[in-house]
Amino acid sequence: MPTERLSMRRIREVLRLRHQGLTERVIARTLGVSNGVVHGYVRRARLAGLTWPLPEGLDDESLELLLFPAPTIASQGDRRPTPDWAYVEKELRRRSVTRLLLWEEYRAANPDGFGYTWFCTTFEAWKQRARPSMRQTHAGGEKVFVDFAGDTIDIFDPITGEVRAMKLFVAAMGASNYTYAEACPSESLSDWIGVHASLFRYLGGVPKFVVCDNLKAAVTNPDRYDPGINRTYAEMAGHYGTVILAARPRRPKDKAKVEVAVQIAQRWVLARLRNQRFFSLAELNIAIRGLVVELNARQMRGFGSSRTELFAEIDRPKLRELPDQPYVFARWKRCRVAPDYHVEIDGHWYSTPYRLIRELVDVRIADKTVEVFHKGQRIASHARAPNRRGHTTIADHMPSAHRRYGKWTPGGLIAAGEKIGPSTAAFFQVVIEARPHPEQGFRTCLGILSLAKSYDNARVDAACRRGILIKARSVASIRSILKSGLDRAFLDETSDHQPLRHGNIRGQGYFH
Repeated sequence: MPTERLSMRRIREVLRLRHQGLTERVIARTLGVSNGVVHGYVRRARLAGLTWPLPEGLDDESLELLLFPAPTIASQGDRRPTPDWAYVEKELRRRSVTRLLLWEEYRAANPDGFGYTWFCTTFEAWKQRARPSMRQTHAGGEKVFVDFAGDTIDIFDPITGEVRAMKLFVAAMGASNYTYAEACPSESLSDWIGVHASLFRYLGGVPKFVVCDNLKAAVTNPDRYDPGINRTYAEMAGHYGTVILAARPRRPKDKAKVEVAVQIAQRWVLARLRNQRFFSLAELNIAIRGLVVELNARQMRGFGSSRTELFAEIDRPKLRELPDQPYVFARWKRCRVAPDYHVEIDGHWYSTPYRLIRELVDVRIADKTVEVFHKGQRIASHARAPNRRGHTTIADHMPSAHRRYGKWTPGGLIAAGEKIGPSTAAFFQVVIEARPHPEQGFRTCLGILSLAKSYDNARVDAACRRGILIKARSVASIRSILKSGLDRAFLDETSDHQPLRHGNIRGQGYFH
């Protein structure tokens, strides 16, 4: 890789010491650079015809032009064609296209063209002129930049010895470079929201903007001009009164502040903790917090102040106040209301008003509550159920007199079951009777009807007869009977037998 160029002040010192008769080796040791660097500057001065003392009035800019002349594209007598650098830059954005490939194509079209070294050097010079970097100026309290570090740090289970890699979240204030770091288990949405709440609490206020990368927990659609922000993330931002700004895809300069902060955190935090063993996340974060406080207290080169001092002077007075309560994490899910006017959340079914059957609703799932929204209005709220495969139903959500949407009434379902066979109708009666509300058995009955698309009616009816005898009440049980062929033992009986009748089975007329 090319060596970073010395400042013009140090280059002048190289030339002065060389004029005093010091050897290049001694000059290199004195200035803390390599012998090759010193030799290179001395050679450039000789080629430029410079001697010490330098000509009076020669400023740094003029000296730099003499020592580092811009690459000559072609002399007046050189008629070799010059590549179209805009085309070269455009092609390099395409997958697997390299400079060597483009140079080979250029030489194939121009056999007497320039060499590969000239091609690369001149292209770099063109890029610097065509796309200079814009220096970003950040106002106090305006922006905080957030990201995850690429490296991880391990914690150990003290009992099993299992190793778990923790991610390092890093944030940096735009104006003061005030840095925050915290370890968390993953880059999941819940952890992403949690570290933001910790960040705002650490800052003691809320910046105007949060600038983030395009990770999945933050951005659902990483569009350059209209990125889609995750709904939970946007809700969190609204709670704290801040705004999310997503960096453009593949544009690290948009968040250069946090890119540098991540590098510093990896060197100052992760590198220092690499030989320590931690047995809990809390223990790890205590160690990280101590190092972050130490980092923010150090004097920054070129500023004459520490990050803590700059934060207290520039950023802290401009931060917005924290809300009275921290944000409570909740995720959102889009659902379509089922024919039984319930929506499924984590294996459990929650009721909605029956008039919303077949409608799309938004469900907000918090730790203790499940809220259902339709067109921005909350139309149902439930306590979060700890169990799966159950139903939570509010009586007011049920239709009066068990009116159902479309044709699916208990009697209609039983009539549909009779078209398959008498045992199917009897099975439907048992399922509907076994539920607290008849409508809650509709989904199972519809599932049995769908099996008739894959199996003939006689087999489905035989499977239902077996299901009644073994007290099966689910679609999965009937499907298993059909797949394993256990229904075949009942095929001969089904043509002659009458529907099962006993005191716990009511006729279809009961539901009319």
